Amino acid sequence: MEKKTARLTILIDPEKKKALETLCQQQDLTPSQVVRQLIRDYLQKHGVEYATQTPLTNTKVEMN
Repeated sequence: MEKKTARLTILIDPEKKKALETLCQQQDLTPSQVVRQLIRDYLQKHGVEYATQTPLTNTKVEMN
């Protein structure tokens, strides 16, 4: 999951918004999770690469 976030504001018809929220609730997802997945799929479909931020794990720092 991404560490830093940026806000994306969209306008959507109220009936579609309600339908999305209802479906997301049934699937135990948030609308934001669904939109992020749609964006990832769209970028992949069009061959767009982007930097992902991966959490640092097992990082060893040596100090002299």
